[in-house]
Amino acid sequence: MPRLIRFDRIGGPDVLQWVEASLPAPATGEVQVRHLAVGVNFIDTYHRSGLYPVPLPSGLGQEAAGVVEAVGEGVTEFAPGDRVAYAGGPLGAYSEARNIAACELVKLPDALSFEQGAAVMMQGLTAQYLLRRTYRVQPGDTILIHAAAGGVGLIVCQWAKALGATVIGTVSSDEKAELARSHGCDHPIVTSREKVSVRVREITAGEGVPVVYDSIGKDTFMDSLACLRPLGMMVSFGNASGPVPAFEPALLAKMGSLFLTRPTLFHYTARRADLLAMADELFAMVAAGQVRISVNQRYPLKDAALAHAALEARRTTGSTVLIP
Repeated sequence: MPRLIRFDRIGGPDVLQWVEASLPAPATGEVQVRHLAVGVNFIDTYHRSGLYPVPLPSGLGQEAAGVVEAVGEGVTEFAPGDRVAYAGGPLGAYSEARNIAACELVKLPDALSFEQGAAVMMQGLTAQYLLRRTYRVQPGDTILIHAAAGGVGLIVCQWAKALGATVIGTVSSDEKAELARSHGCDHPIVTSREKVSVRVREITAGEGVPVVYDSIGKDTFMDSLACLRPLGMMVSFGNASGPVPAFEPALLAKMGSLFLTRPTLFHYTARRADLLAMADELFAMVAAGQVRISVNQRYPLKDAALAHAALEARRTTGSTVLIP
């Protein structure tokens, strides 16, 4: 029987359990995938901690890459032996094998390894919608990305640079500043000694930026708004430091008639045609060498708790994968 990570109560990394579970044949419309690499994302910690409640007991994880072992009735797009990857569907990617709806899968190009596939789907598709759909970055734009040395951050830095943008990024250390710089960040801001909005105004000669991409949440929200020029867009796409406190919408008017959006990947990929188009664009950027995928941490799947502890303690850079 395949083994997987499960949790039956919310809490810290210690609630994660390594268990065996039976795996039936794939049902109609499903594909059975043998995982060769599993992606770790901050949203996984939200599910585990209860910030994003899920019915318990539950599996965990929404991103992986592997090989098709069997297909259910009605599945024609995939066949046993196909290399596939996904970022979505019900929780359960932290497993050696699983059944998942065929509509969640994309074919993984031979040019990408399974580790790259597991590391790039959620973070890379997130970067795609941030830069190409939520606010479509144009040549000459100056943008701000928080957590520039993280998985999404490093991809956004490279992709935005390839689009002709100037990239400002926040990091927590000089080491992470150099990592971000090596991935296209023009102006790393070390938050332990610099106030972000002050530096952004200095860099932009007082103008501010047209867009801020903020996955930190509570700790950065107000200062992020202060970085925007009039009619700028605040893209709050995560809350690593906790949810943003309630505020009066009139604040957005006072600070320059600002726009605010709280997007999630799964609304952008809800239509299969959109998912395939986004994945094609992402894979093309990777294949062309314009986006390098940095898998900087690897853990055995059974040690998922260690991966979560490192992620929450900000001890990681780039992407983290679990190896079944």
